[in-house]
Amino acid sequence: MRKQIIRGSVQGTLAVLAFFARRPALSGMTSFLTSSMARLTVQAKGIGRAAALEELGALWQLSFPARKQVPLEGVSGNTVFAQIHTPCPLRGTGDLQACHRMMQFDREVLDRAGGQLVVLESQAEPGRTYCRVAMRMKGESLEGLAPAHERART
Repeated sequence: MRKQIIRGSVQGTLAVLAFFARRPALSGMTSFLTSSMARLTVQAKGIGRAAALEELGALWQLSFPARKQVPLEGVSGNTVFAQIHTPCPLRGTGDLQACHRMMQFDREVLDRAGGQLVVLESQAEPGRTYCRVAMRMKGESLEGLAPAHERART
């Protein structure tokens, strides 16, 4: 029962965020909501700052109800790779700009943990059932990481 309540509240929250994110004129509201939620989550879950790259992924995972929904793929060089399997209301829509706006939550969590996040592949892309993200320490170059929302513009 508890899992169903959590799943329902997560899906409801994502649906509300997607409603705002799909409307560019409401991007300010989307940013306010996602950033506020991230700040509250960081505070409520006691997410601290990473002292090393290897800590970024684990701190980011803390912001989700279940780690199995956001598995870490591993560390390669200066980058942590992970996936997001939580079903997204943008799945298959092709609206990568809305995805970028919704992912402000994750970028804010990582920022507060001392890192930065790039969405490499998005569930919003037709045929994708999960997102793939990359994390680096704050201040590191993001060179070599192609954000999905920028790739979609070309």
